[in-house]
Amino acid sequence: MTGLPPPSKKKLGLVIDLDTCVGCHACAVSCKEWNAGGIAGPLTDTDPYGKDPSGVWFNRVHSYELEPVPACGSGHDATPAQPAQTLHFPRSCLHCETPACVTVCPTGASYKRAEDGIVLVDEDKCIGCKLCSWACPYGAREYSAVEGVMKKCTLCVDRIYNDNLDEAERQPACVQACPTRARHFGDLGDPDSDISKLVAARGGVDLMPELGYRPTNQYLPPRPRRNGASEAEADARGTAAELDAGNPLQRWMQRVLRR
Repeated sequence: MTGLPPPSKKKLGLVIDLDTCVGCHACAVSCKEWNAGGIAGPLTDTDPYGKDPSGVWFNRVHSYELEPVPACGSGHDATPAQPAQTLHFPRSCLHCETPACVTVCPTGASYKRAEDGIVLVDEDKCIGCKLCSWACPYGAREYSAVEGVMKKCTLCVDRIYNDNLDEAERQPACVQACPTRARHFGDLGDPDSDISKLVAARGGVDLMPELGYRPTNQYLPPRPRRNGASEAEADARGTAAELDAGNPLQRWMQRVLRR
């Protein structure tokens, strides 16, 4: 089985803002376009225009209708009912600190880079046994039936370190393409980085922290909807609800991923 390097100080990853993601799939399409010709290419499709199309996508976006929150209380102190809300949930590799996909790999094809924490696949070593996909609780591994190997998000490692690109373009393709700036990239191992400060300010969360894989990527929860209430009132209600119910966003994401 494959070992893990010592924890790195540099932890490159993504932060995804679920409050501003509109589910446009620009991240998925740009990811597919860039990586189809990069180090992970080709990203093959099977019967793309047929009855049962399938293919390799490093980034997928799922949309869910959340149940409306009913009103509570009575009279002037009543909290108004929250309207139904559509939540768009992008999903890709989380580049975990202790990834199960790496430690189960029998050939060393799945590995974690010591210098920046990115998890990659060496396709020359991959035998397509799919152990990594079974071990990953986040469904982030993709099997190429055409090539017989596993593939996954590379965090656009061939782009973020590309000196031939302008510095502003040295970001993952999904981040560059997002029209609402719902995706952010940076060093989550540096508490003073812009992306770490964003996580701290918005209360970014891990997916399934109880599993102990310590994902690098973080999700920012949706902000409370106002419904005519003042910002202070809405914030107070959101805080009270979190204290009363733990972390509802985290519990919801866990239920979705376990389906």
